[in-house]
This record gives sequence, structure tokens and C-alpha cells, in this order.
Amino acid sequence: MSSISTHTPRGQSSLPGTLRAGLERISLSRLVPVVLVWAFVAFDIFVLGWLVLSSFKTTREILEFPWSLPAALQWQNFEEAWVAGNFGVAAMNTLILSVATAGATIIIAAPAAYALSRFRVLGAEPITMFFALGIGIPAQVIVLPLYALMSAFGLVDSLSGLWVLYVATSLPFAVFFLTGFFATMPAELEEAAALDGASPFRTFWSIMLPMARSGIITLFILNLIAHWNETIFALVLLQSQEKETLPLALLKFLQQMQYNAANWGGLFAGMCIVILPILAIYFWLGSRIIEGFTLGGSK
Repeated sequence: MSSISTHTPRGQSSLPGTLRAGLERISLSRLVPVVLVWAFVAFDIFVLGWLVLSSFKTTREILEFPWSLPAALQWQNFEEAWVAGNFGVAAMNTLILSVATAGATIIIAAPAAYALSRFRVLGAEPITMFFALGIGIPAQVIVLPLYALMSAFGLVDSLSGLWVLYVATSLPFAVFFLTGFFATMPAELEEAAALDGASPFRTFWSIMLPMARSGIITLFILNLIAHWNETIFALVLLQSQEKETLPLALLKFLQQMQYNAANWGGLFAGMCIVILPILAIYFWLGSRIIEGFTLGGSK
């Protein structure tokens, strides 16, 4: 008896037409988002590069030759922005506020998140959801009530008052984030610590907190980035020039240009002073953010 060949003829696909079409659609659906993401990344890199190049140009070069390289590096643009735009004082105020806010937020949020996630406290889940609801409240909605409250306590035009406000508005996300992180940790660690006679505080401080290091570093970086660029609360609460932050210094520098001779090179230099430090921190520690989100979701 002759055997029936089961081989597919050369030049023809072994997959059915519907399956082949489905695979092509899947490949296309994956290709389009990748192309869009890389196009967005390329655009951001182009804008950042153009911003940096413009900060080294004269105003005439920026207006007449916006896409060309600078004829000579105008380092005095950064000097003028640093001095005339008050960026030196503003940078120090922003650095102190951002670091102090991130540190205080973690000190308060970490014990609260640990208690809500590991202890069987009555009402722990509603309290956690209450913190989660606070994440979705826009700053524009609460800025006027907060101003009235801060004014009643004499905290307007005060860096310490702005710091208190930053910490208070950072806690909802911080507690919600760390609650999910602590909840993924194995309970056997606490049981072993309890058998060794460790108190709940000792267990938290010596065991659980070091294990949550990746999540805490992630939260610290995100908090630092958020408050480095914060504008709304600072614009409403701060009035003195010696207390302004970097976003306010940039806004006032732009206002000065409207009344004086325009120095677009100095303005771009001021924008670089605001953007580049926090961008460098993100490039340096960006992998920590990804690690913190990954570990917090996979433990």
C-alpha cells in the first residue's frame, strides 16, 4: 500500500490561514506600542538635547538659528541665571525641603504601613482604603482650604510650614505603597522573631524594615522627584524671595525677562539648572525604582 505523505509542500505554510492571520495580528499589536514608545523616547531626548544646546547660545542665535550648534559656549548664561535669577538660594531651599520631606514621610509612613499590613487591627482595611482615596485628590482642589488652615497657624511664607504640608500630602501614597510592600513579606519571619523573644517593634526595626529597603529607597526617590518640581503649594504659600524654591525662581526669572531685555539663553540655562540635577539622580538610581516595584509585587 502506498503511504500518504503528510509533508507540507515547499513554499506553503504549515499553519492554517486563520492561525497565521492571528499570529500576524498579535505581532502587529505588539509592534505598534513598541514603535510609539521609542518614538516618544526619541522626541524627549531631542527636546532635552535642544534645551541643553540652547542654554549655551546667545539670544540672537536662539531666534535666528534655533537648530544650529552654538558658535561659542556661553557659560555666562548659567552665571546670570544663578545670580540674577536667585537660583543659588532657591536650589538650596529646594534641596533641603525635598530631602527633609522624603525622610520625614518615610519615618511616619513605614510604621503605619507595617501596623496596617501585619497586625490584625480593627478597621485596618478601611483605614488603608482611606489613605488610597487621598491619592486621587488633586492639589488644585485643596490648595485654598490648606492656605486658610496654614494661615490660621501662622505657617504662610514659611519653609517649615511648606515642609509640613509636603509631608501631609505625601503620606497617602507612601502609606498605601508601603502597606502593599509589607503585606507581601513572609509571616514566618515574624513567627521566628517572636519565638526568639523579639518585641513587635524589634521585629519591625531589625527584620522587616531592612527587608523593605528596596521599597523604601523607591519611595524616597519618587518623593524627592515629586517635591523637587512642586510648584502649586510653593506658589501659594511662599512670598519672600529668600524662601522661594527652584520652580518659583524659574517663574520669576521669566517675569523679569518680560520687563527687561530678553535673555533666552539665560532662561534655558535656568531650566537646565532645574531639570538636570533631578534627571541625573533618576538615571543614577532609576534601577532602584524598578527593583522596588518589582520586588514589592513579586514577593
